[in-house]
Amino acid sequence: MISTANLTFRVGKKALFEDVNIKFTEGNCYGLIGANGAGKSTFLKILSGQLEPTNGEVILSKNQRLSFLEQDHFKYDEYTVLDTVIMGNQRLYDIMKEKDAIYMKEDFSDEDGIKAAELEAEFGEMNGWDAETDAATLLEGLGVSVDNHQKMMKDMPGPMKVKILLAKALFGNPDILLLDEPTNHLDLDAIGWLEEFLINFENTVITVSHDRYFLNKVCTAIADIDYGKIQLYAGNYDFWVESSQLAIKQMKEANRKKEEQIKELKEFIARFSANASKSKQATSRKKALEKIELDEIRPSSRKYPYIDFRPEREIGNEVLTVSHLSKTIDGVKVLDDISFILGREDKVAFVGPNELAKTTLFKILSGEMEPDSGDYKWGVTTSQAYFPKDSTKEFQAEDTIYEWLMQYSPVKDVTYVRGFLGRMLFAGDDGMKKVNVLSGGERVRCLLSKMMISGANILILDEPTDHLDMESISALNNALIKFPGVLLFSSRDHQVVETTANRIMEIRDGKLIDKMTTYDEYLAADEHARKNFTFTLSADEAGDN
Repeated sequence: MISTANLTFRVGKKALFEDVNIKFTEGNCYGLIGANGAGKSTFLKILSGQLEPTNGEVILSKNQRLSFLEQDHFKYDEYTVLDTVIMGNQRLYDIMKEKDAIYMKEDFSDEDGIKAAELEAEFGEMNGWDAETDAATLLEGLGVSVDNHQKMMKDMPGPMKVKILLAKALFGNPDILLLDEPTNHLDLDAIGWLEEFLINFENTVITVSHDRYFLNKVCTAIADIDYGKIQLYAGNYDFWVESSQLAIKQMKEANRKKEEQIKELKEFIARFSANASKSKQATSRKKALEKIELDEIRPSSRKYPYIDFRPEREIGNEVLTVSHLSKTIDGVKVLDDISFILGREDKVAFVGPNELAKTTLFKILSGEMEPDSGDYKWGVTTSQAYFPKDSTKEFQAEDTIYEWLMQYSPVKDVTYVRGFLGRMLFAGDDGMKKVNVLSGGERVRCLLSKMMISGANILILDEPTDHLDMESISALNNALIKFPGVLLFSSRDHQVVETTANRIMEIRDGKLIDKMTTYDEYLAADEHARKNFTFTLSADEAGDN
């Protein structure tokens, strides 16, 4: 169990949290939610001891081990992948190294033997003999293959490091597990594996995530940060949405009844206060009136952008034909003889473990990259808007947000452009920010403004939910569902894929697998195929024996 007592954290004069008293108990997975800037990551850092609170304290039960997902991707560059994961239980790792150092001594003494025996006993109590196997299992579950386990961390690409640091946090069955955006940069297979791990995890988990499906799948409670307070709700994210809205509705109804009562009391007092026979009743009602207090209903600090993609023209029957596309990058064939035809009602989610393959296809279809072989043809009635995964080049100029968006607007009018920015929460002077200093979330909102203002009838989106808060993801999700044109997109957000796509294209080992199905149906069929494959292998092995 972990709890806080009168926890306060100030940044300057502003209190990010104030007098927070909350208890997180064993066997529960808590989803920590709140608007951007509410202090979710800061709260996790305080719980983990990385930040000191201004006032109050964090209370951790005696002899309990806390583990958290680290964000420094370079901290373990001089260690192997497997050692990095085992360091998730630092005491166990230290024992391993101390034992090895003793056994390597040329002048091994009786004292060394006694010390080694003590270490061996503690090592056994900590299930140390299973450490490497357990670490390898975690890595493989997250998609880090065995041939990478003895490589140095400095030789691992960024997305792989994220998985390794996540495995480090999960290692050794910690009593308290703190995860800040654990699904970021994970492919859908790895996210699915993590969901199952957390569902079966028996200790305490506190996680920050913008993935609504993930929170619904793993959470038993929601901790909502709003206006410096943290309120606990039983149930998953969807239950929080319903219960929090119900609570506000009930408070409004209670206030309405109180206001009616106040009105009646005031009318009685005004009517009979000068009447001698009624003066006692009027006095009694004055006292009753003074006791009535309306509940303070503060609107949530959350802000929802308004996203609405409206094509300027209707799309024709001929949309896109892709014929035998191939592309090799750094010696690896990421696209291998890919062909497909899109119809006017297609909303296609591209899935698969190789993110580079999906990004490469989108770059080719948007004209940013040439294929090695093959070709593609857009229909004459189509117009495309492209959301790149890496938008760094888009935001290197000294332009303000207004100036940046104006260059893409068909209507060169400040009021017109400001309207699109206002929908994306760039109000007033926000539009005068330089684009080269924008945060990741602000860049995404700029790109979505650009796509809206384009009037395109085909949208190509490469991981558009990265860097967005939950409110913006919900708004984008609804906009994609309503969009009357054609979609080609990839996303790590399960709910976006399931509610939007009517066609799934998987790129695996450069080849395309095309399914006219929803995402959940695709996953169910894939799981069934894997089980049958495992069963067939087992039967074959039994036959061989």
